[in-house]
Amino acid sequence: MPPQHLACSAEALLRVVESLHAMPFPHTEEKAGDRWSGPGYRVAVLVESQDFWQDRSSESVEEAEESIEADLAGLAALLTERCGAPEAVDLGPYLGFDNPDPDFQAPEPMGFLCGLAGSMQVWRPPASDRWIALAIGQADPEWPLQLLAAFGEGSALPG
Repeated sequence: MPPQHLACSAEALLRVVESLHAMPFPHTEEKAGDRWSGPGYRVAVLVESQDFWQDRSSESVEEAEESIEADLAGLAALLTERCGAPEAVDLGPYLGFDNPDPDFQAPEPMGFLCGLAGSMQVWRPPASDRWIALAIGQADPEWPLQLLAAFGEGSALPG
């Protein structure tokens, strides 16, 4: 089960991100609780809000959004200090709506992320052939908001 939203420091989130960034990618697809990975990528839920099945009030949703956005901002500031300014990546093209190939499948982890988020911030740490991305996603309006961290090989992300 992904971590429920608790007051979590940006430094604690950064330690998790650094640990995940350093892990080798598996040779086959794997799912373990709040983490998905495969050849050349990894995605993890860092923070998760409550779900909205029972309470979809604007106050409840707004409070959850503000809390997750604050976690993202704090972690993003620390990553920017270490890795430089992030680039914004639009995940819309990975949905494949404008792709003329009817069999188009986005490479992972973008295929997974574009179903949850519209964009992500990406850092390319110095002396690394991997990138780190953060996004806020939600699979459905009743489901929890999630602060997601994604990691991939440099070749998996255009640019």
